[in-house]
Amino acid sequence: MSFTITGLAPEQFQPLFELSNEELKSRGVIRKTADTKPGFPCRVTLEDAEPGETVLLLNYESHKAATPYRSSYAIYVREHAKAAFTFHNELPPVMIKRPIALRIFNAEGMLIGADLSFNDDLKAKIENAFTIPEADYLHAHNAAHGCFAAEIRRAR
Repeated sequence: MSFTITGLAPEQFQPLFELSNEELKSRGVIRKTADTKPGFPCRVTLEDAEPGETVLLLNYESHKAATPYRSSYAIYVREHAKAAFTFHNELPPVMIKRPIALRIFNAEGMLIGADLSFNDDLKAKIENAFTIPEADYLHAHNAAHGCFAAEIRRAR
């Protein structure tokens, strides 16, 4: 089963980088400097930030469905992320060698299943999730910290 993983649109985050640290704080956003790799997974490029790069840590509503499964949590965004990266039938760097939780949703935004990947089986688990006829999209989260990693769609 073919799939596509696309990062978040950077335009929604770029104005935040122009704000002072005090203005960011008033919005619940924190400017940080990446000091390790891995450790600061960008949700636009779907790569870890390089040490020394500026990132923002902010709350992001990843599942906007009007259901009990609406969800928001912390994410990182790199300052110089200018385009959302897209991966077809392959995993982005931020999903490799990390435990990933998959949430399987139907077209109405209701959770219809879930799975966990701890090793090199994530691609197979994504493909298997899309064998469920009602599966419309998946959300990947870092299993340990709970952060939203990316949305996964069937390739059309």
